This record gives sequence, structure tokens and C-alpha cells, in this order.
Amino acid sequence: MNLTYDFQYFHGCSFSDLFAQDIIDAHYALILNYPATASWAAYPNTKKYFIQDGSSEATKTPFNKLCQKEPWKNLAVLGDAIPGIVIVEPQKLLIDYWREHFGFSYSSMQTLDCSLYLDDLSQSDRFDKLITLFPFDNLKPEKHAVDPDTHYRLLDKVTLAELGVQCPKYESYNLHTKSLEDIQLPEQFPYLIKTSHGLSGEGTYIIKSASDLNYCFEELRKYLDHKLLNTIIVSEFVKNEVQNYCVQFYLNKAGDITLIGTTSQLVTEEGIYLGGLIHYRETDMSKFFEMIAAIGEYAHKVGYFGFIGFDVLEDKDGQLYAIDANFRINGSTPLCLQRHTLLSLGKEVAKYSTDYRMDGTLDSILVTLKPELDHKNFIILSALEKVKYGKIYTEISGIVAGETIEEMQHIEKNLQDKGLHSLA
Repeated sequence: MNLTYDFQYFHGCSFSDLFAQDIIDAHYALILNYPATASWAAYPNTKKYFIQDGSSEATKTPFNKLCQKEPWKNLAVLGDAIPGIVIVEPQKLLIDYWREHFGFSYSSMQTLDCSLYLDDLSQSDRFDKLITLFPFDNLKPEKHAVDPDTHYRLLDKVTLAELGVQCPKYESYNLHTKSLEDIQLPEQFPYLIKTSHGLSGEGTYIIKSASDLNYCFEELRKYLDHKLLNTIIVSEFVKNEVQNYCVQFYLNKAGDITLIGTTSQLVTEEGIYLGGLIHYRETDMSKFFEMIAAIGEYAHKVGYFGFIGFDVLEDKDGQLYAIDANFRINGSTPLCLQRHTLLSLGKEVAKYSTDYRMDGTLDSILVTLKPELDHKNFIILSALEKVKYGKIYTEISGIVAGETIEEMQHIEKNLQDKGLHSLA
């Protein structure tokens, strides 16, 4: 029964507030970027901890997303108790905005040379332990705050069935011992094929037709040719889905669980993640308590601590199926952390999107959107200026918030009228 669980909501507003209880035994820092396998990566993850971030150079996750937009979004709400390591520093204007609206000093931010940073962190005694979103091949194992083999295993999609929660039936295949042609596929569409460690939806293929399967196999062969893939899973497709949740909590070193929040995921038909929507007061996390307890217990037993988010599909009969588990900060975690700030302003509904875009420089955007920013109708988590055909525009990860879903949508419409657009 859910009544046996006494999980409490987190009452802070930063990653630091949660990490603080677990970093008193040594000098810790958080590496804010993922590893990569692209040619631009000075330290590619191509030896042991493979990450599927694109099957070819043209499709790999770009530098500006992996090392600028995504890390900055988390840096915005990191807080000051733990240093955050970035390899590209945000522009001063963005940091000044953060200081005014989030209230942190950002004095503990550490900017390291992207061509040297993992050697520096491995050899320096400045930090004893590094918290990571994903294990790094080129960071000494003993420097990882969580044993990298353990962390990699937890992040493996094959591990899902071991966590003690209901999930779709699936089979895993080692592609070094079984060829793609010999894999026994379901007789009927649709079904899913997933690589073991796909990044942000990469490596997940929804198979609805023979052409989908052909495309998937082409992609998998590219990964195999580059020696960046060992394992895939073939999973049944959850039918009659009515909700797609991301359930998030923090597991401390003692094994205690703190609730962070649950978002409804915004994804394209192809499964590409666009953001999340949250009802801070209405969302009842109790229906996930048994799943939270099981996943937390498993992770604690193997020595993990930190953020955990797991994706859950709910079907029309109310059955819950865990389809993925991410033992790391999740994309919508900063949205969940705005809970108390926004509720204090009467704002109960908020939407996070990774792909807002507006013409002009950040400076001009801060002026244009000042009324919305001052009232926290819109919150900027990251902003990157770009130029295309001589025209300057800014890509933004941000949050729109309102008292009701209708008001939030009205605010978003007003933002669109001012030039802020999103795919989500």
C-alpha cells in the first residue's frame, strides 16, 4: 500500500540543496556536460563507456547543445554549495540575469579548457570526487563520485527489468555474439528497438513498418562499424497510452528518498524529447510510490546516490509501465525545482521547453521580455546567440508559468506575439 511510504517533497530550489548532505566527506564538483563521441570531442567516449549520441558525424549531438545549452540550463539552478564545471562559460549577461532571478552567486562555477579538462580533473587534487551525468572514459575511475562501472550498468536500458517495477516485455541482444539478421523480431508492428545507452532519445527506434526497420538496422550498422555499440533491446510497444510521465526523486547516500516532482513529457511522434509540463499542486505522486521505493532500493544497494528520473507510460486501464530509468539529473529537473518559487507566486502550472527561439541578441530579448521575466511568467534557463544568413537569433531553454493551464497558454501566446517561438 502507498500509505506505508512517507516520502516528502524537496523544499529547496537548487541541486546544491540536495547534494549538500552527501558531499561533506570530500571535495566534490559536478561536471555539467555529457561525454561525446564526435570528432570535436577532445576526450571521446570510445573505449568502454559507449554513448550513442549519433550514428554518423553529421547526426551526432552538436557541441553547442552538449557543452553550452544543456550544461548552462543546469548551472542556472545549481546553487552555490557545489562547484559546477563548464568548458564554455555563459555570457556575463546571462549570469547577471540568473543572479537577479534565481538569487545564487555563481562564484563557485569553474571554467576549464575543453582540450585539457579531464586530464586536469584526473591529476589535480582540487577535487576528490566528480559527480557526472554519465561515466567518462578519460576521467580516472576513482575520481567518479559513483563507481563508473556501476553507473554505466544502471544507465543501461537492459537493466530496467532488474529494478523491480512493471515494464514492457523486452529481449536484449549482444551484437558481438548475435548478428542483426539472426535476431528474433516480433511478428507484428509496432515495437521498439533501443540501443543500450542512447542520449536524449537517440538510439530509440519506433518500428511501425518494414521501412522503419530497415532504417533502424542501417543506423545500428553505423554504430557497429564505429565500434560504439554492444547491446540492443527489442521491446513490446505499450498500446493505448494516455500519459507519458517523468517521475523524479533524489536518493541520498543513506538510502533516503526525497521527491522532486513529476512532469508530463512533451515528445514528437518520433519520440524526440521537447520538454515537460507540470501541475505543481495537482500532481499526485503517490501512485508512483511503489516504483520509486523499488528503484531507490535497487540503486542504494549497488552504491548509487544522486538524482533519479524514470519515464512511465500509463495506459487507458491505469496500468503503469516504466519504459526508461535515468540515474542522473533529467531534462526537466530544473522545471521541478521551481515548485516553491512559482507556487509562492500563485503559479501552479509550468511548461519547460528546450527549443524556444527568438530573433535578436540576448540583450535585446531581455529588454523585450522584461515584463514577463519580472513576473516570472517566463524564466530563462539557458540562452545561446547564433547567426544564420547574417541574422542574429537566440536559442533559449526556458519555462512558461501561469496560475492555470489556460493562463499559461495565454502567456505563451503573448510571448509568441513578441517573437518567442517553440516547436513544443
